[in-house]
Amino acid sequence: MSLLQVTNLRLWDAITNKVLVPSSSFEMKEGSCMAIVGESGSGKSLTCRAIMNLNKKTIRQSGEIVFKGIRLNQLSEAEMRRKRGKQIYMILQNGMRAFDPTSVIGVHLRDTLKHHYGWSQAQIVEKMKQAMLSVRLQNPVEVMNKYPHQLSGGMLQRVMISLAIVLGPDLIIADEPTSALDTVSKYEVMEQLAQLRERKGCSMIFVSHDLGVVRKLADVVLVMRNGIIVERGDASILFTEAKHEYTRFLVSSQLKLDEHFQNVVGGPAYD
Repeated sequence: MSLLQVTNLRLWDAITNKVLVPSSSFEMKEGSCMAIVGESGSGKSLTCRAIMNLNKKTIRQSGEIVFKGIRLNQLSEAEMRRKRGKQIYMILQNGMRAFDPTSVIGVHLRDTLKHHYGWSQAQIVEKMKQAMLSVRLQNPVEVMNKYPHQLSGGMLQRVMISLAIVLGPDLIIADEPTSALDTVSKYEVMEQLAQLRERKGCSMIFVSHDLGVVRKLADVVLVMRNGIIVERGDASILFTEAKHEYTRFLVSSQLKLDEHFQNVVGGPAYD
C-alpha cells in the first residue's frame, strides 16, 4: 500500500529564481525505509522539508505531495501543524536546532504531546520516562530539566527518537541524523533508529551521504545529484549493480574512505 507519493516536485528560490529541484517524483510503501543519498547541496534536505512544508518562505514549490491519500500541498498551515509530529515526524541533523535554547527540554516535550494528545503533565512525564529509558537515556527526569546546550549531540538525538516513540508517527524523516556526531554516538543513534523502526513498524525516509549506514537501514535508495534523482533501486543490489556513473562514483569514494580509515586505525604492520 502506498504511504507517500511525490509527483513533479519543483523547488526554486523566489529571490534569485534559481531552480533547486527541477522535477522529482517518487513513491514509498507503508512500512518501508527509503534512503536519499547524494553529496551536500544535491537537494536531499530541501526535498524532505518540502514534504513537511518547512522550507523557508523564499523557497517556493509546486507539484503534488500525497500522504495517506491526502494532498499535503493543499493543506493550511494549521492543518499541517496537526500532522507534523503525530503523523509525520522529522529528526534533524543538528539536535540543537530542534529545541528552544531558552527552555529546558521538558517544555518542548510537554508542549508537543499536549498539542497532539492533550495529556496531563504526569502522563507526559511517565510516557517520556519509559521511552527515554528504552533508548538508554539514564535519569530521564534530570535530562528533561536540562537546557539543550547542557546535553551532547548524541543525547539530543536520542531525546528526539524517544519523542518519536511516544508520538507513534506513520512516517519518520531522519535528515542526516548522525552527521554532527562522533563515531560512538553515530553507532548508538543508528542502532536506536533501527530498533525504533522494528518496534513501531513505521515507515522512514533516511537522508545520508554515508552509504555504510544506508546499507544497514534502507530497503530502497534514491540517488540525487543537483536536485535530480539520477538513479533508484533496491538497496540490496543498487550499490553493487549501479547503472549511473554518479552512483558508481559515490560507491567507489565510500570504499576508498573505508580503506583509508582501516589503514589509519590498523596502523603499520609489524612482523
